[in-house]
Amino acid sequence: MINSLLLRRTSLTLLWLGLIGYAFFLAPPDNPDTLSLIINLSTGQWQGINSYIIGLFNVMGIWPMIYAALLLVDGRGQNLRAYPFVIGSFFLGAFALLPYLIFRRPNPPFTGPLDWPLKLWESKILAVLLTLGAIACGVVAISGGDWAGFVAQWQTSRFLAVMSADFLCLCLLFGTVLGDDLARRGIENPKFWMILAFMPLAGPLIYLLCRPSLPQDPLGS
Repeated sequence: MINSLLLRRTSLTLLWLGLIGYAFFLAPPDNPDTLSLIINLSTGQWQGINSYIIGLFNVMGIWPMIYAALLLVDGRGQNLRAYPFVIGSFFLGAFALLPYLIFRRPNPPFTGPLDWPLKLWESKILAVLLTLGAIACGVVAISGGDWAGFVAQWQTSRFLAVMSADFLCLCLLFGTVLGDDLARRGIENPKFWMILAFMPLAGPLIYLLCRPSLPQDPLGS
């Protein structure tokens, strides 16, 4: 157990350092138009912006909510609280989540009852809204996007290159917290869900739609 925990923490630490190293030393240089691009993406002024960039930017707002739906419950049983890292992930993605994933303990049991913020993150309505949002991002990207133009911009923009790397990391990291969430909910066929988790974005969303509710102790004991 100690060796597997040490291996997991070492691997995640190397990934975190590698992501930071890529962002600062290996990604393309800063583009002078980056700040205006970020402002326009954030304020919905999307005219003239490649739809693939619009789709990716908005998906990066969905990923933190997917992780919040697992980690805020997970953080209930940890010495290290999850919510500061989850909040940070809305701005920094995997850069903010990885320190929590490195230091969290495996599979803490959940003790209820659920307070209202956790009920929100457990809600199937939220899972449906996130799924519809992800579908909308995909439709926007595919229907009006220029893939060759996106690749060309990715090669010359640190912002796009780092955002893409962040997206890939968030896809890969989901499996590191899924196993504990499966055990917490008493799911007996974890192998199917662990395989599904490696479907980028779609797998985690399907899991949120289908996962059973947490077993609760109404007295919170």
